[in-house]
Amino acid sequence: MVTLNDDENQSLKSCQLDIDSLLLYHDPVLRMGSNLTASCWVHPELGVHANSLFWTLNGHQLPSSLYRVLSPTNLSVTLAGLNASRQTSGDNLVCHNHKGHILAGSCLYVGMPPEKPVNLTCWSRNTKDLTCSWAPGGKGETNISTLYKLKYKLRWYGTEKECEDYSHTQPYSCSITQDLHLFTPYEIWVEASNRLGRATSDVIILDILDVVTTDPPSGVTVSRLGQLEDQLSVRWEAPPALKDFLFKAKYQIRYRLEESQDWKVMNDVGNQTSCRLAGLRPGTVYFVQVRCNPVGIYGSRKAGIWSEWSHPTAASTPHKRLMSCDSKSSGDSNSTLRRELKQFLGWVKKHAYGCSSMSMKLYDQWRVDMQKSPKTRNQVGKHLDLSSSKRWSCFHSSRTRKKLRGRKRHCSMKMSDSGEDI
Repeated sequence: MVTLNDDENQSLKSCQLDIDSLLLYHDPVLRMGSNLTASCWVHPELGVHANSLFWTLNGHQLPSSLYRVLSPTNLSVTLAGLNASRQTSGDNLVCHNHKGHILAGSCLYVGMPPEKPVNLTCWSRNTKDLTCSWAPGGKGETNISTLYKLKYKLRWYGTEKECEDYSHTQPYSCSITQDLHLFTPYEIWVEASNRLGRATSDVIILDILDVVTTDPPSGVTVSRLGQLEDQLSVRWEAPPALKDFLFKAKYQIRYRLEESQDWKVMNDVGNQTSCRLAGLRPGTVYFVQVRCNPVGIYGSRKAGIWSEWSHPTAASTPHKRLMSCDSKSSGDSNSTLRRELKQFLGWVKKHAYGCSSMSMKLYDQWRVDMQKSPKTRNQVGKHLDLSSSKRWSCFHSSRTRKKLRGRKRHCSMKMSDSGEDI
């Protein structure tokens, strides 16, 4: 029964909404695909005829073809093959008078009974708790409030218990934090229920030691390997929470370019706490993460569960080295070249009769040219190669030495590109 204030008479009048011949005192919960007949009855004192009434569903007027006048003061509407509620607050079915004023209404909840929950999975963080998550069965929730309960018990003894610490941030998740037993299997399942029915998941059996995960590795550092342009060194520490446990850890590394979201994973790291990344781009920033799998805790033969990834650590590879003439590196090579050239000129003076006037002038001129252009080896060839266009003509054959014996020695260097002698 709904009581309302009529604007015209300014007096309290009454009307009632009846669904399937039952007077509504509560909002109905209906199964998808079912049919609904609702009737709107108004008090005769209102002077309102049923022909002037109309119905709306979620604010949209329903066609008159769905109506039926049961009496001068009673109008019904029939909805066939109901769909699931469009919103969690239900569907609003409302009866109006000819001016649009609300006479009566109800909130309809249309859905399905719950299906068997699926994907029940459990894990233990450092053996300190046991957390389980699941998913609704079928197509999931249908906007009808469904209650889920995580139940468990020791397999061979003990009483059935319900998990109490349900997550407020992760739906369909609960953590067992008290009275945990190691080396003893548990039976775990989920019960789902709503106003249309109930369902129970499959029972899983597990030992806590078989589902242990841990914290991400700590102390992750990424550094260069000297001046190697395509490599980085990654180091980390084993999770401290499991330092007193007997197990063999496995590690994975993943890395990506700074401007990319695509990770490359290294699966063959083993139980080492360091690794070298190779084949990287020179002069590039990389983000690196590491995670751990505590395999075989106290002899468990299960594969183990990977931890979360560590926080990303960034490092850059060295830039590719180019030919340069910086003062330090070129100074050492310059002194070497000058020393070798002095030795060469000394040999020329000794063995090429008449070449005593040679000096370092030409070499110094080449050094000036080299500062202007990085092609030093080409410049050396152009100025000094005996087979190039600048040729030495020191006449020192055995016949010439006999003719020139006792005479003034003569040596010249002709430059074919200018024709000048030095």
